[in-house]
Amino acid sequence: MRPPWPLKPLVVLVTFGLLITLPQYIPQWYNWRVYEWRSASSLFDFQPRMRKANPVEEELARLRPAAPQPGQDPLKIADPHGAMEAFYASLLRTERGESGAVTRILHYGDSPVTADLITADARSLLQDRFGDAGHGAYLIAKPWAWYAHRGVDVKAGGWKADPATLRGQKDGWYGLGGVSFTGDTGAYSRLRLKRPGHTRLTLSYVAQPGGGDLWILAGDIEAGVLDTAAPETAAAQQTFDIPPEAQEIEIRVTRGPVRLFQVELFKPNPGIVYDSIGLNGTWAGVLAWHMNARHWAGQLRQARPNLVIIQYGTNESGYRKYIDSTYPRDVREIIARVRAAVPEASILIMSPMDRGVREDSGVIGTVPSIPHLVAVQAKLAAENGCAFFNTFEAMGGPGTMGKWYMAEPRLVSADFIHPLPAGGRIVGTLLYNALMDGFNAYKLRLLRQTVAADRQPGTVKP
Repeated sequence: MRPPWPLKPLVVLVTFGLLITLPQYIPQWYNWRVYEWRSASSLFDFQPRMRKANPVEEELARLRPAAPQPGQDPLKIADPHGAMEAFYASLLRTERGESGAVTRILHYGDSPVTADLITADARSLLQDRFGDAGHGAYLIAKPWAWYAHRGVDVKAGGWKADPATLRGQKDGWYGLGGVSFTGDTGAYSRLRLKRPGHTRLTLSYVAQPGGGDLWILAGDIEAGVLDTAAPETAAAQQTFDIPPEAQEIEIRVTRGPVRLFQVELFKPNPGIVYDSIGLNGTWAGVLAWHMNARHWAGQLRQARPNLVIIQYGTNESGYRKYIDSTYPRDVREIIARVRAAVPEASILIMSPMDRGVREDSGVIGTVPSIPHLVAVQAKLAAENGCAFFNTFEAMGGPGTMGKWYMAEPRLVSADFIHPLPAGGRIVGTLLYNALMDGFNAYKLRLLRQTVAADRQPGTVKP
């Protein structure tokens, strides 16, 4: 007797359904998530939205408290241990325009940071105020179609990308940016810079037996040739001078094989370098365990950051058991690794944004585990001597993504997770304002200390 349905199409449909459903429930498979089932009802969402003439300005105005609130102000950075002092001291030197005074920020995050959302606006605001010392790190090619940085674009071919999330490299070497690229003869990357002015390009790669050659072209000028062959395998860097007017840089493999990580772009003046280091589908365990500790420490030391921002939690929020079990251990390991590598750097734990979910009533609420996760992060930051910025509360707290989705124009996509550029600008501005509030408070403390010292009898002025 023949079945009522053709067997092969039925097997295909069932298999397809499993493939798009299982990643929602298995953390290790989260990177293969292709659809957010909770957002399915949004396809039939015909509710009228709130039209706003300028949604970014109106949302920022809404977030300004009318009166001081008891306890920690969510628009400020919680820093009871003075963890941000080293960063503020560097920022003050940069503000004064001291020679070589570059303040560098490494911002590690998940998918919004992958697209340079939040980070692009924070970078722009900081560089407008303190000076532009260069774009910083940029991956050799796009490991994901939506990898993008404001001001830099890349066209590339011939590369195999191995993100740390997938553990494609057995040695755990993924550079500063969390992705390893391997290519052979003919592989290339062509970077296009929106603004000129960069004078140095640093290329991070693996020197190895049998390594191939690279050709670097800046505009119409050959910047150099790099032989990656070496007697023993080791992570390496090479810096090339490039003409400041160059806005296109090409890196081409003339003889393979080669293994690269990222390029870093710098300008010759004091200012800010703000590195946006986002990994799609990542979680805290990737930095804690997927990245080889010694290799990543070397990459951090070479970068010499003044501030390391760790902003994970969106992907973790789907797994309450993980939050209550191994997540604290993973965060402690990240902090320990960063502190061992660059003890002079400040560390800021930055919470995830709100994550919306459509409730049975049809209202877009907040995933229940988000407030719990944020509380866990705040506790971990305090216990481990790190600063903490409560992005979730700063952007409005529970239900914010629902408000953003109903705004006109929308500030968040239909998955209630990923901000649109205008939403990213709000969060980037909130972060910038919080950093400046802390910096101004730091300068005020220095001024008061100086005045107090001057009033002491017998004090000799420096």
